[in-house]
Amino acid sequence: MSYPKERRFKLYLWVVSYLRPYAGQLAVIVLCGLIAAAGELVIPKMIEHLVDNIIPAKNKSAFTRMLLLLVGIVALSVSASLLRNLLQRAVGSKAARDLQFSVLQKLRKLGFSYYEQRPVGETLSLMNNQVHAVQELYTSFFPDMLELALFVILAVCVMVSGSLKLTLVAVPFFLIYYAVGPSLDRKTAEWNERMNEQRMDYNRKIHESVSGIRDFRAFSAEHWDLQRGLRLYQTVTDTTLKWVFFIHTRWSIRRVFFDAGAVALFVSGFWFIRNQTLTVGAFLSFFLIYSVVMFKLSMLIGNLAQQGMMLEQANPIRRLMLLQPLVEEPEHPVPMGTITGQITFKGVGFHYPDRPPVIRDFTLDIRPGERLAFVGTSGNGKSTLLKLIARFYDPQEGTIELDGVPLARLSFQDLRGSIGYVFQESYLFGFSVKENIRFGRPEASDQEVERAAKAAMAHEFILQLPQGYDTLVGDRGMKLSGGQKQRIAIARMLISDPKIVLLDEATSALDNVSEGEVKTALDHLFEGRTMIAVAHRLSTIKDFDRIVVVDEGTIAEMGTYEELIAREGLFYKLAQGQDQAAVITVDSEVTL
Repeated sequence: MSYPKERRFKLYLWVVSYLRPYAGQLAVIVLCGLIAAAGELVIPKMIEHLVDNIIPAKNKSAFTRMLLLLVGIVALSVSASLLRNLLQRAVGSKAARDLQFSVLQKLRKLGFSYYEQRPVGETLSLMNNQVHAVQELYTSFFPDMLELALFVILAVCVMVSGSLKLTLVAVPFFLIYYAVGPSLDRKTAEWNERMNEQRMDYNRKIHESVSGIRDFRAFSAEHWDLQRGLRLYQTVTDTTLKWVFFIHTRWSIRRVFFDAGAVALFVSGFWFIRNQTLTVGAFLSFFLIYSVVMFKLSMLIGNLAQQGMMLEQANPIRRLMLLQPLVEEPEHPVPMGTITGQITFKGVGFHYPDRPPVIRDFTLDIRPGERLAFVGTSGNGKSTLLKLIARFYDPQEGTIELDGVPLARLSFQDLRGSIGYVFQESYLFGFSVKENIRFGRPEASDQEVERAAKAAMAHEFILQLPQGYDTLVGDRGMKLSGGQKQRIAIARMLISDPKIVLLDEATSALDNVSEGEVKTALDHLFEGRTMIAVAHRLSTIKDFDRIVVVDEGTIAEMGTYEELIAREGLFYKLAQGQDQAAVITVDSEVTL
């Protein structure tokens, strides 16, 4: 996708703005680069002096002084180049770090809603590919562009001072190459970008083939999968060949213009020397500088083309940074003292972006320390109510209050610091059991971690693990069973000591034994805490204080388990349906 020049320029200014804090170091980088490159201009002039003056005069002392000067220039160039490379890497890394931190902070501010609306792969690609591409601009392309541009200007001035006539001969070749070169560089960069994207697709396919090998074999689909892989590989190969074609075409065209200019300079130089309007040394000096300028000019054009392609990578980052979060923390939040856990819904209405209403005119008062469950069929807004309580989203209508204060007037720290959340599948990090529990409160001691594990009915199974609390649980807790993972998640919530506990179908994915273990652990949470659960299995909420049946985003029924069963309404039908399903399951197991 191409953008108007004005928009590209603004985007470019935004990208390089992350270099502004390091402007002083950037100036030193450019200066060191010019010092290192100056040798490429000084040495031809020394050759001119050698050929025109020292050699004809056979001045040995002058030759010795020139040789020593040459050694000094080379040493200075090497030192400047080394300092330049070190500073350039440091500045580029710092600017890229600042950009990454800005992106991470923005992702945090965008919050839960952003991740629900976009796939994880999109965010990972943004961090791994787009940010990495912009990092290259900081570490090399932008400072190189400044250095190359200044060098070309300086070199052309030296060429003009050396021989205006030869400069006029060389200029047309500069201009012709500048007219043709950028288009070839853009084509090369475009095919290179396309090749990289297709390689990523091919790598994802390889990952899929390895991860799904069991299913491919079970369905005799190995040949089908192999053909898919071969087609992707052929696509990568075709694109690579086109990229290589443009690379060689670009270098061939560059060589043609360089050689044509060289021939023109030799012909012109022959006539100027013959007419004694130019010395041999001056011609050699001019030709060497011409060679360097053509090389540097080609690098500059390639650099500009690459930066143009990098702007395509930077544009998604810029769009992300311009997004406004759906939920924002108030500038002057209301300070909360001791939180009791009273939650009040007042005429709440909510819908997800570009979706029909999920919650309609919802009014409910949840008392401090009450155990309340939301039940109902899928898609009726039960989990959405928990998201609204945690303020992952704000309602479009009505208000939700905590201890009489609207949630929108509370700081995220006060609100979410008072809430413990257990999801249907809690995320465990790949480090130890102890550190996973301590995640709930990083400053917790080992004794507090152990107390939380005991309260969550997890202490005994943890001690049976190979290294006890120091056992690594693997990626996403893959070394643990579902019940074990949930109990660790409960311990992690307990150690943060929340006044409000939200359970989003925390036992629905567990077997009966694991469900019983987790339910026993949850019983320890009841005293003194407001507990709100989205329940899939009605058997787990028989002793709750109140059950709210949610249907099409409204309260259809409300009462205790016994009251709702006796009413024989919607809740009764849900319970009957689960009882019948349980009978069918038992019968099937007996038959087997």
